[in-house]
Amino acid sequence: VKVVKNKVSPPFREAFFDILYGQGISRQGEIIDLGVDAKIVEKAGAWYSYNGEKIGQGKDNAREYLRENPDIADEIENKVRLALGVAPLNTVAGAPAEVEG
Repeated sequence: VKVVKNKVSPPFREAFFDILYGQGISRQGEIIDLGVDAKIVEKAGAWYSYNGEKIGQGKDNAREYLRENPDIADEIENKVRLALGVAPLNTVAGAPAEVEG
């Protein structure tokens, strides 16, 4: 996606994400991409692994694995959020998130 005009941030920025027909933007795909960037999910060739366990050969299979195992997807997402300095998913609204530092 290339944003040409934007009132709240600089124009001409590009973003890459998976859009699946009939589903929309893939949350699991974003978890995988951000997990690889944060070195939480390991990528070796076409294989993706988390905590030493292979979660899929190719991004489509890894995305399907996370869809079938939402607990692992949430765990990876919380680790990514902590790495980025964002509150984890499991916090109660209004309560401050505990961030280890």
